[in-house]
Amino acid sequence: MSRMAEDAVGDEAQKEHKSAAPVNHNVPAALGPALWERVLKASVTAGAFLVLYTLSQLTYLLSSSDGNGQQMEIWRVESFLPLIATLFLGVVILGTGTLFCIKTLVPDNPPCFPDDRRQSMSRQPSFTYSEWTDAKPEDFFELDTVPETPVFDCFMDMKTEADPTTLTVKPVGLQERRGSNVSLTLDMCTPGTTEPYGALLSPREQSTQEYLQNASNLLSPAQLHERALDDAALQAEFYETPMNFVDPKEYNFPGVVRKNRYKTILPNTHSRVCLKAKEEDDFLSTYINANYLKGYGGREKAYIATQGPTVNTVGDFWRMVWQENCPIIVMITNIEEKNEKCTEYWPEDSVTCEGIEITVKQIVQADDYSLRIFTVKSEGEERTLQQYWYTSWPDQKTPDKAPPLLELVQEVEEARKQAPPSSGPVIVHCSAGIGRTGCFIATSILCQQLRIEGVVDILKTTSQLRLDRGGMIQTAEQYQFVHHVLSLYERQFRETSEE
Repeated sequence: MSRMAEDAVGDEAQKEHKSAAPVNHNVPAALGPALWERVLKASVTAGAFLVLYTLSQLTYLLSSSDGNGQQMEIWRVESFLPLIATLFLGVVILGTGTLFCIKTLVPDNPPCFPDDRRQSMSRQPSFTYSEWTDAKPEDFFELDTVPETPVFDCFMDMKTEADPTTLTVKPVGLQERRGSNVSLTLDMCTPGTTEPYGALLSPREQSTQEYLQNASNLLSPAQLHERALDDAALQAEFYETPMNFVDPKEYNFPGVVRKNRYKTILPNTHSRVCLKAKEEDDFLSTYINANYLKGYGGREKAYIATQGPTVNTVGDFWRMVWQENCPIIVMITNIEEKNEKCTEYWPEDSVTCEGIEITVKQIVQADDYSLRIFTVKSEGEERTLQQYWYTSWPDQKTPDKAPPLLELVQEVEEARKQAPPSSGPVIVHCSAGIGRTGCFIATSILCQQLRIEGVVDILKTTSQLRLDRGGMIQTAEQYQFVHHVLSLYERQFRETSEE
């Protein structure tokens, strides 16, 4: 029985082999009926397209004759353009018909035979399946734009009964999460400490310090007038001068973010104004976004440059005014421009803020600025404070006219001379406290230098201001404007001296 079974299996295998053989070697014979079918289809297709072509040409011939049955002249424009269009349509119809006939006559590729199929299945792909399924975890993190940990701006300093470790915010480095918008968010909230300023400077910081300390370009009156007209040279000089902005990591303390109008405009650490602490080891109560600036001749603490007060910092601002015994405030911004630039930190009549009573005594309105005279009282002591509010200076631009600014500079200098000898710095602020503020302070210093020395060094003055507060004189246009103002002032001063 086993022998008979083996013979039966062998015979069946041979039958399968013999039945498969004719398929492999006699393909043309098998395709005979199919060939005639394709020829028939091609003939019908060709006939259909010839009929379409004939109709398209007859349509033109019928439309090209007039009402009396006479043929129109072919070379006239009215008949020539339709002729071209008709011929083009005929070519398209014939071409399309030819392609359809060829496609009908030519057989498709025959199906693969078992041997060919086995061969195609045995070929190895150019990639491995694991490359598509075994995705690396970091690849998915690269695509995720949502940060793993939230970045808090305001509430990191709030205490809670929960575990303190749950309040720790993981700093997000610039290179840790490529493709995430959080990679551009600097962590300002994680508690930490700052090293003393200048304890360890990077090579770039060192070169910045050296440049700003040594930069100089002394100009005579003639050179000043010529330089003021050379916009290309002034722009090149401006962009070569380092801004000296502060690394936000210098103020890695909880709650500091709330006291800055702009997160990237921060006070340089060595010259910042420190308020008296309300409690021991309370850094936040000592912080205000303000810097002492040197005046003409290197006079220490001649000016305080600060940001426009925010709702959160009005109290700190008045504490600074009282602590530093400031006689004058120069405000060079509107309350709102495209958005809020400064909070209205003064009262309409009287108000008490942080134990300091501020009372408006007089308001004088000039063409380009207003003057408010305040009485400031605290702990039984009374002082007089003047605020010059200049409103004709657009944000990050320059005024249309220079004389009003020169008048304001001279007014502030006169008011400062009349202030008590014990008076402190003049407070100057705009919105960020670096652009318009820098222009005003530089102009004030350089006017004094021009009167006393007969020369000006605008580059040196700008560099000195940036050493004390980064970014002073914010744009190249403002830098050019300072040169124009000084050039105008020199002419006015010379004419006055000659008289």
